[in-house]
Amino acid sequence: MLLDPISFREVTLRNRIGVSPMCQYSSEDGFFNDWHLVHLGSRASGGAGLVFTEATAVEPRGRISPWDTGIWKNEHIAMAARIAAYIRSQGAAPGIQLAHAGRKASVQRPWNGGKAIPEAEGGWQTVAPSPIPFLEGDPTPHELTRPEIQALIASFAAATRRSLEAGFEIVEIHGAHGYLIHQFLSPLSNRRGDEYGGALAGRIRFALEVTEAVRAEWPAGLPLFFRVSATDWAEGGWTVDECVILARELKSRGVDVVDCSSGGNSTHQKIAVGPGYQVPFAERIRREAGVATAAVGLITEAAQAEQIVGSGSADLVLLARQFLRDPYFPIHAATQLGEKPPAPIQYARAF
Repeated sequence: MLLDPISFREVTLRNRIGVSPMCQYSSEDGFFNDWHLVHLGSRASGGAGLVFTEATAVEPRGRISPWDTGIWKNEHIAMAARIAAYIRSQGAAPGIQLAHAGRKASVQRPWNGGKAIPEAEGGWQTVAPSPIPFLEGDPTPHELTRPEIQALIASFAAATRRSLEAGFEIVEIHGAHGYLIHQFLSPLSNRRGDEYGGALAGRIRFALEVTEAVRAEWPAGLPLFFRVSATDWAEGGWTVDECVILARELKSRGVDVVDCSSGGNSTHQKIAVGPGYQVPFAERIRREAGVATAAVGLITEAAQAEQIVGSGSADLVLLARQFLRDPYFPIHAATQLGEKPPAPIQYARAF
């Protein structure tokens, strides 16, 4: 089943293997560039069914670092469109992940230490549902007001319109890894006393309102994904039980696939890491919420990926680090599974 096509709305993926969003920290002023064209394009040529961009900010202060890509202004569209067109020309579906980092924004690149960048050195005031820094000693984020929350929802909607103009076929809302939407979901980071905090219905409100705004701008024939952290892996945090409820609500608002990751919102998280360690989340959400899911996390082998899809644990697998090691993973996986490799015609003589 791993190499079988699958359709969501009017988009058909040639196989069940996707490139997970991976930050490259190689942009200036939010612009995609030749690095992104070659990085993403090579995975499309390598046989992936779906290729996602990295987390792409809906406003400048939503970037994780000053070197993240963005889609907050019309000038960003042209290069994004070139990348989407190339991905499509190679038989893959181009996807874009729309994101806002919230309190985890304004930091150095990982290879430069990942520390918070002071405003005096080119950083900016971060925002969050509550004035709670992610790391002790970090600047305190600004607590978003109701009007500011509405403005952010409008930014997601505007970014969706630009994504459509750029030619992307799938949009994914980033609600995981401790970034802004996840910050609203988790009691560890959301201490609000208004309608966007408190009980579960309040904490999921922002996620649902963003989803409604994005779905309203995204054509009915194109799929919408939503990435979740299924659990905070920390006491008192967001749980998989709550995530199942969220997934049901997302499905009712037009989400086609829930992309199941975990963690990222607490420095006290305790994660039992191992091959496919997040697959049970994808299986449970698929079964209990009745929505298609994507599994991600230490999926590195063709047989492992085939078992995940073939057993019904998830509808798709999204690979990250394995695609960095092997841009042609789908071609090699097909060969190992005795299927026809999805190789470009220019490479056919090698297979």
